[in-house]
Amino acid sequence: MLKGKPDKSKLPSRHVTEGPERAPHRSYYYAMGLTADEIDQPFVGVATCWNEAAPCNIALSRQAQAVKMGVKAASGTPREFTTITVTDGIAMGHEGMRSSLASREAIADTVELTMRGHGYDALVGLAGCDKSLPGMMMAMVRLNVPSVFIYGGSILPGKVPAGANVPEDFATRDLTVQDMFEAVGRHQNGTLSDEALAILERVACPSAGACGGQFTANTMACVSEAIGLALFNSSGAPAPYESRDQYGTASGEAVMNLLEKNIRARDVVTRKSLENAARVVACTGGSTNAGLHLPAIAHEAGIDFFLQDVCEIFRDTPYFVDLKPGGQYVAKDLYDAGGLPVVMKELRKAGLIHEDCLTASGRSIGEEIDLIDREADGRVIHSVETPITKTGGVVGLQGNLAPEGAIVKVAGMSAEEQVFTGPARVFESEEEAFEAVKARTYKEGEVLVIRNEGPAGGPGMREMLATTAALSGQGMGKKVALITDGRFSGATRGFCVGHVGPEAAQGGPIALLQNGDVITIDAVKGEISVDLDEAELERRREGWTGAKPTNYASGALWKFAQLVGPTYKGAVTHPGAEAETHIYMDL
Repeated sequence: MLKGKPDKSKLPSRHVTEGPERAPHRSYYYAMGLTADEIDQPFVGVATCWNEAAPCNIALSRQAQAVKMGVKAASGTPREFTTITVTDGIAMGHEGMRSSLASREAIADTVELTMRGHGYDALVGLAGCDKSLPGMMMAMVRLNVPSVFIYGGSILPGKVPAGANVPEDFATRDLTVQDMFEAVGRHQNGTLSDEALAILERVACPSAGACGGQFTANTMACVSEAIGLALFNSSGAPAPYESRDQYGTASGEAVMNLLEKNIRARDVVTRKSLENAARVVACTGGSTNAGLHLPAIAHEAGIDFFLQDVCEIFRDTPYFVDLKPGGQYVAKDLYDAGGLPVVMKELRKAGLIHEDCLTASGRSIGEEIDLIDREADGRVIHSVETPITKTGGVVGLQGNLAPEGAIVKVAGMSAEEQVFTGPARVFESEEEAFEAVKARTYKEGEVLVIRNEGPAGGPGMREMLATTAALSGQGMGKKVALITDGRFSGATRGFCVGHVGPEAAQGGPIALLQNGDVITIDAVKGEISVDLDEAELERRREGWTGAKPTNYASGALWKFAQLVGPTYKGAVTHPGAEAETHIYMDL
């Protein structure tokens, strides 16, 4: 806690509060009810992604009030503001999904602009949905201010009422939104009635909070703790729990401690902490989207940590946390088993954690783990010595079909299921593929190829959950493979390869594929190839007519498509810390 009248001579807020020439600025703060003492204190931005778009975000405004109480208790002046979110569960399966990845950049940009424009000294960021988590963390690292991240919490698992007329496999499991997408596939297949679908959609998502499995939101929430930007165990409690407010208050107090000690976001986010974060993604069977977001966060710190670097960590990390979609349990179960701190304690036993990395508490990762007295329960969190599989739940691939790499989630798949060879069936868009799946015009044993869905070519790098869930609902999830230059949802199951780079719009090999080309995907060896020699690929390249035109010739998605870089570098839209000429905190 700061004592006495704060020295703001080196803080950004001095530009809006100090000296006679700032009287007009101070008059605005008096207009909002601040006292002279509050104006003299450091200003802390409390940024939330609150909106009424989806349950992921709906509790964030309430939680922000708890953060503000913590800031005030530690002699800071909180200034709450909001930014956008695009929620994938609602954007999925239609043109709205193009806005999702672009929203990550918009979130980082708008938080940066708000902080810069008003001279805030530190940042507590609250986020609840897939792209808002990395977007908020990217802003923290970009600004390099003392920062604490806090997740809004997961949704509670859905339950089918006793006696409801639904298939037994739905009636006996904890439901997530993944089950609803797969229910659509079952409905299309004629094995789920209208009545059962109506029952399921009313009970699958019973509370505020983000999707309950180890999909992208919970994956990146785990990353926030592992990377050090969030307090230990703060990501675990479901959104409706009162304890979330206690973590909010503690986060507000913590950011003031960081401000006093001048511990900034880039002191926390280092190459080592990024490796810790990648370990956690692998051992929990997390979302393939982490392979996109970790490089983007690294980019803000000027660290080269690309897709293949992430995948190197995945390769030798055991998978030992049994979470959906590949496993059995949901985020609430992980929290009840001790949460991410217990997971990191297991990783330390195997020597897989850098213990000297700083965290939001001001203590190191090792010091935080020393405080954890719980052990792996052997049910949700297995012992690292007896993992579910010896290598990570997410695997990187490379080969003549993906020279810049690709990524696949293999959590819950046997070694035999991780090798697939079959003829290509090529689709020029997600819609074209989804219609073929609905009509069952594909064949068992094929590799479905969805191209023109990359960051620039889409534009927006859509997720393909509607298509993959329909395949699973039809019982074909393990009988075909699917590759794309777009993305897959963290809820995707089956042999689905995303992030194929270079993307089709940039003339990558995926643009040159034809129906019948034989593709081999080997997640055991980390390879993805097409049975064509370089001469044939070059012949096709000469005949390639260029990127497929899109309907987005203006507006935000056009702008994103012009600026976005390659997938393996995180699909970022600016040069990053490597090119910066100043740090905001030092202006």
